[in-house]
Amino acid sequence: MTAIIGRKAEMDALAKYNNSDKSEFVAIYGRRRVGKTFLVSQFNKNFAFETSGIIGGTKKDEMEAFYTSLMLYGYKGKKPQTWMEMFVALRQVLEVNKKRSAKVVFIDELPCFDTRCSGFIKALDYFWNTWASKQSNIKLIVCGSATSWMVRNIINNKGGLHNRITHEMHLHAFNLCETKQFLWKKGLKWDNLLVAQTYMIMGGVPYYLDLLDSDKGYAENIDHLFFAKDATMKQEYGRLYSSLFANPKQYKDVVNLLAKNKKGLTRGEIAEKLKTANNGHLTKTLEDLEYCDFIRSYVVLGKNSSTKTNGQIYQLVDQYSLFYHYFDSLRTRDEHYWTFTLGTPTQNTWYGLAFERLLIGHIPQALTAMHLDRMHTEYYSWRSENGKQGAQIDLVIDRADGITDICEAKYSMHEFVLDKSEYNKILKRKEAFDTAVEGKSTRLVLFTTKGVKRNAYSDVFQATITLNDLCDF
Repeated sequence: MTAIIGRKAEMDALAKYNNSDKSEFVAIYGRRRVGKTFLVSQFNKNFAFETSGIIGGTKKDEMEAFYTSLMLYGYKGKKPQTWMEMFVALRQVLEVNKKRSAKVVFIDELPCFDTRCSGFIKALDYFWNTWASKQSNIKLIVCGSATSWMVRNIINNKGGLHNRITHEMHLHAFNLCETKQFLWKKGLKWDNLLVAQTYMIMGGVPYYLDLLDSDKGYAENIDHLFFAKDATMKQEYGRLYSSLFANPKQYKDVVNLLAKNKKGLTRGEIAEKLKTANNGHLTKTLEDLEYCDFIRSYVVLGKNSSTKTNGQIYQLVDQYSLFYHYFDSLRTRDEHYWTFTLGTPTQNTWYGLAFERLLIGHIPQALTAMHLDRMHTEYYSWRSENGKQGAQIDLVIDRADGITDICEAKYSMHEFVLDKSEYNKILKRKEAFDTAVEGKSTRLVLFTTKGVKRNAYSDVFQATITLNDLCDF
């Protein structure tokens, strides 16, 4: 595939930076496999210099990679022995290049170069501050999958690079609409339900989606990638966390814990359950996971919708990690497990959980579908003062017109059928909210796959948002 899907805002931004009349230092970060390198390569195919770090490489490996790139771009001098000398050599390469238009310098997997006691960051700092920033046409673009490293060492650097980044770009996974475009371009012209089911397993990670085989059906693809012997996506889990974090175990411990607690946990609860100190080390771990889009932190509001209850909640939202934990725990050896369990309670229960996460990840699209994108809104989760035994609503939207939307997410293979039991549960949640949060005019909004079947209970919903509203281009 050659044409880029989505990323219009990012491509427009890169073009603007490229056409500016000053040097630019652009930091692009995001989780592994999200398409950072592909984005930059599609933006520019004529680099003044390009190199990439080696994941897991030694200082010698990294310097050899950088030096090899220098030679490919015309460097003929003495082999540099330090990073300071390496960046002096880069300056010489760029000065020899006489073109007056933008000179794009692309350093991919930047964190890999910063091996222990290497002096790489100081050399990069010196290169930018003493020369590159003073030119008018140097466009330095750096990328890194080790997102937390990028944020701490480049974007929020407290040393010489402090406030030197001219632009930062957090590249996220595709949303549902972009995922559908990607699949259709691959020849997988699946309907919106299959697109959503794929998204709920893989997320919108382009690399994962590109592993799907257009000659196979949906279930066959999932079996091949997740349940076959030596399945690619089963092996990916360990590689993913090891490539992002120097000490992956502590991160995987948090992810494992949150995978078992679908509503999320406070940091105090995380510390207690993991039997670890509730200190700055845990803060860093949680921040790192959030930078990488694996977890989200949100505030649960109580009684009067302005008072925090139980502090910030941390919740696992990475669809791939959720799927891996849910089904890897079954320890099945059936290589056709997904095909043979289609439509079973096991799969449907999973989809119900994953669909709630899908909604949380598509609130901007949901607001657009509800025609609220041009109105001030605030959204949050809510729980009654009774805590675990009380009512909880995962998404409440306060609108500038004085209406509060109480949102329900319901997964269904067909039109959702609201029965009497679920109807009563929904009314109890709404009643608990109305009693606790006085002075609000509330309505119930249903988010579901294919709409709601009309019956004696369905009119409880004042609005219904379907996959068609979130998926269609």
